[in-house]
Amino acid sequence: MEIIDAIILGIIQGLTEFLPVSSSGHLELGKAILGESKMPAEGLMFTVVVHFATALSTVLVFRKDILEILSGLFQFKWNDETKFAVKIFISMIPAGIVGLAFEKELESFFGGSVVFVGFMLILTAILLFLADKAKDTDQPVTFTKAFLIGIAQAIAILPGISRSGATISASVILGVDKSKAARFSFLMVVPLILGKIAKDILDGGLSMETEGIGYLSAGFLAAFISGVIACTWMVQLVRKSKLSYFSVYCLIVGIIAIVWGLYL
Repeated sequence: MEIIDAIILGIIQGLTEFLPVSSSGHLELGKAILGESKMPAEGLMFTVVVHFATALSTVLVFRKDILEILSGLFQFKWNDETKFAVKIFISMIPAGIVGLAFEKELESFFGGSVVFVGFMLILTAILLFLADKAKDTDQPVTFTKAFLIGIAQAIAILPGISRSGATISASVILGVDKSKAARFSFLMVVPLILGKIAKDILDGGLSMETEGIGYLSAGFLAAFISGVIACTWMVQLVRKSKLSYFSVYCLIVGIIAIVWGLYL
């Protein structure tokens, strides 16, 4: 992988992480367009690194929310912050189970299967369309809903299914306020990604050759910088805009990806 390719893919990750259009799907499409032919495991490592970068950008943008949650936790009381942290933990359970139990199987999906990504983008489009038709409410995220949203996040591990799209759609369909759904969606992924990175480090899963440091570093920086910019501006866009716009986008890109994979 060339450094310029890593920068392009990093920017794609940073820009698409915070919109319901599947950052992992766009990364796989980007690899296909750039002619990236790395083995799935190596491609997965790059994906993990740039996801880690956008997790850090999320921490930076939501630093006040995170500090409030941590402050509430250290009071050792059953307050709103503690309840929110428990809901985040509950939402992590399904993805954690799927990630641990089917790690090898999941890696095989990150091998540049453009057609598969296309169909998953169309599925994302359907989810966003259904969510767009849901009525607006002011309901919060409950413990039960946190688990159901977590199931949506687990399914979104597949490239082409938007994590934010799936979790926000699940939240809205379950009756959660869109603003609260967006906040919960962006915060719930941070500990999951950090946990995945920690596991890979302990297992030696992030070992790499010296020549790979350059493009991984370039991708990381590109994803982090573009992620900070995108998160700052686009979080409001996700909260206020109609999900149907993103639904149409995912549908179009999905169809193009399928045609590309089958005929080009």
